[in-house]
Amino acid sequence: MRDSAASRLGKDAPVRLDKVSFSYGETPLVFDVEFAAAKITAIMGPSGSGKSTLLNLVAGFETPQSGRVLIGGADVSVEPPSMRPVSMVFQENNLFAHLTVAQNVGLGRSPSLRLTEADHAAITEALERTGLAGKEKRLPRELSGGERQRVALARVLVRDRPVLLLDEPFASLGPALRDDMLDMVAAVHAERGMTVLFVTHQPEDARRIGQNVVFLDDGLVAATGKADDFFAGAGPEAFRRYIGAST
Repeated sequence: MRDSAASRLGKDAPVRLDKVSFSYGETPLVFDVEFAAAKITAIMGPSGSGKSTLLNLVAGFETPQSGRVLIGGADVSVEPPSMRPVSMVFQENNLFAHLTVAQNVGLGRSPSLRLTEADHAAITEALERTGLAGKEKRLPRELSGGERQRVALARVLVRDRPVLLLDEPFASLGPALRDDMLDMVAAVHAERGMTVLFVTHQPEDARRIGQNVVFLDDGLVAATGKADDFFAGAGPEAFRRYIGAST
């Protein structure tokens, strides 16, 4: 059996889109950018600039029309999503309504839910880490919105992949809950050294946990740099206008 990209990688996993092109209808997108290993990078830009598409290209839900997607130096352009060393959390938490919290998390270890003792131990640890201990047998409908996103994050923890993709997963939460979830992501990153790419429309989210910023505009990578520099005014004029319109 062919080894997956996930099994060949350690924790040092930069993500590179090498002259990747993709289009929806008549809208061309071109991404030529590298995301630093073990850093949290905020992907920002106006609606329609290609933020979610970029994540989907990294995850394997979309295929480049040209160019390459590399993770940890390995070309994964034709790898299916299940073979890539990434986990992804969406705005919609993608939980299965008929499965319990523990079972939803367990899918991160085994899609068939054929779980070993080690798997069960990892699930228990992830539920404790995300504040869900004692809620293992609840169904998603019995949880709050914040708790459902915690389940999705716990599933990421048991997958233990070196790259984490976040597509505005906390956008529907109130400010306090959103801050709690962002802080949890930052804590997990500090513990595991994952490469984190997160899409956000909220400048305060990028300020809170972002180390780097990639700014997209009109389907292109308009600028990249350290988050502190961007928010200190060193970003491009288009970024400053975007921040002004967003705050």
